[in-house]
Amino acid sequence: MRQLYESQRAMRNMRRAAMQRGVVAILDVGTSKIACLVLRFDGPERFQSADGVGSMAGQSSFRVIGAATTRSRGVRFGEVDAMAETERAIRTAVQAAQKMANVRVDHVIACFSGARPRSYGLDGAIDLHGGIVSEQDVGRVLAACEVPDYGADREVLHAHPVNFSLDHRHGLADPRGQIGNRLSTDMHLLTVDAPPVEALLYCIKRCDLELAGIASSAYVSGMASLVEDEQELGAACIDMGGGSTGISVFMRKHMIYADSVRLGGDHVTGDIAMGLQVPMANAERIKTFYGGVHATGMDDREKIELGGQSGDWEKDRRTVSRTELIGIMRPRVEEILEEVKARLDAAGFEHLPSQSIVLTGGGSQIPGLDGLASRILGQQVRLGRPLRVQGLPQAATGPAFSGAVGLTLFAASPQDECWDFEIPAEKTGARSLRRAMKWFKDNW
Repeated sequence: MRQLYESQRAMRNMRRAAMQRGVVAILDVGTSKIACLVLRFDGPERFQSADGVGSMAGQSSFRVIGAATTRSRGVRFGEVDAMAETERAIRTAVQAAQKMANVRVDHVIACFSGARPRSYGLDGAIDLHGGIVSEQDVGRVLAACEVPDYGADREVLHAHPVNFSLDHRHGLADPRGQIGNRLSTDMHLLTVDAPPVEALLYCIKRCDLELAGIASSAYVSGMASLVEDEQELGAACIDMGGGSTGISVFMRKHMIYADSVRLGGDHVTGDIAMGLQVPMANAERIKTFYGGVHATGMDDREKIELGGQSGDWEKDRRTVSRTELIGIMRPRVEEILEEVKARLDAAGFEHLPSQSIVLTGGGSQIPGLDGLASRILGQQVRLGRPLRVQGLPQAATGPAFSGAVGLTLFAASPQDECWDFEIPAEKTGARSLRRAMKWFKDNW
């Protein structure tokens, strides 16, 4: 863990350096698209005269000055599958965004959706010597958390202290400067498979870019799509991407659980391609224009021309009714939602005080999906769009860009993680598994 702790600290320093230079790139590596945004950090004062936007306008310490997307190649289930293809796609997106921004970018903050994330709830406690909680004490209590044996080929991606308690006072966001005798913390640890992460890092390095941060796209999508009350009271964000569906649960403005289901919108497209015997490109077009999950009497009469370039005029002029299309799409969408429900049930989601669910991501745009989701998931479900960010082009404001927009918020104001504190060297070595915590039921 020491090596990882040092590399995360180095990335945080690199992020600080990039922000001082004023420009950093955001890279959302997905299965269906790769999005790149170029951010300029120079405080709200600079733009006040230009567009009359004062510092009240949310995230106005930065603005998007370049944006580009390209079709993702070489990525499956949110993981790099073909290195050269992915490298070329990343290079294309970054170069196009740089051209729009008219600046060169050296540092990039990336997010990805695969690598089988797994959540752990940890706790730790220490006695205070001086009475007043110092920065060192926070480092010591984080180091006192018993880290489970999560496996040799896995890495820690996020380690958030979600709650501090001082003596009998619970729910402290920042205990520094407070007086007490015993400090304890609850920490959320998210681990991922190391090989997919290393493959992504290698692709980014091959594009002559320095990595200044890395995040789980389930986490950043939640940051972008959940409003403040939902993050505070407890809500789940379901990010339906092309190759995988990310799940994140937030409580008290911290992520307390994350997971991913290896099914997404591309699987629905694949079903259409096989069911209707059309190429994938045609299937994607048909899904986008005519797709849905609820059939009505009207849909029997609505005919969809399949099109095609096979050269056989009869075959290319085939039509199907919209009811048939919905009959192909609905079972797969139900399967994805059933799988999401199983993960949320296993996480103990029903114990949260508020159980709202927000659907986002490109796959969430199927008409009628929110109604079907509320029937399967059994809670209040809404469709979420990412927050408005200054300078973001209109084309990049839809649900498909939740990950990219969330990553801009993560870059501008990352939450505290354990590597932001100086942790005693002897504490970060390998530790035996005392218990893998039954995650947050005991802590909340």
